[in-house]
Amino acid sequence: MHEMAITQSVVDAVCEHAAGRQVRSVTVEVGALCAVVPEAMRFCFDLVAETTVAAGAELILVEIPGVAACRTCGAEFRLADPILLCPCGSADVEIQSGRELRIRSMEVSETCAQPADVATTPQR
Repeated sequence: MHEMAITQSVVDAVCEHAAGRQVRSVTVEVGALCAVVPEAMRFCFDLVAETTVAAGAELILVEIPGVAACRTCGAEFRLADPILLCPCGSADVEIQSGRELRIRSMEVSETCAQPADVATTPQR
């Protein structure tokens, strides 16, 4: 399940950009042709984010459909899988969308989160 590694990368990037602030939500675009199962990514997100500033954040997945244009007949059509074949029978197609896998946005708190061990850290 490569979704775990992908989700870990998303959480790492989000936590780095959050700069210590609590992450409330993360919106990720997932293309239909990028071989990522959105529900598996959603499951992995809670596990990976558990001990980070993204713990408890909402993961919003925006699924982008696969769309291709045929160079032979000019038709634009949807792709449900990576089989690149136009309804006219031509394989001379160009993918327009569906390969996306990117963080679109994130919402963070205004103040920095306290370290998890703040109550046990001696103050000087």
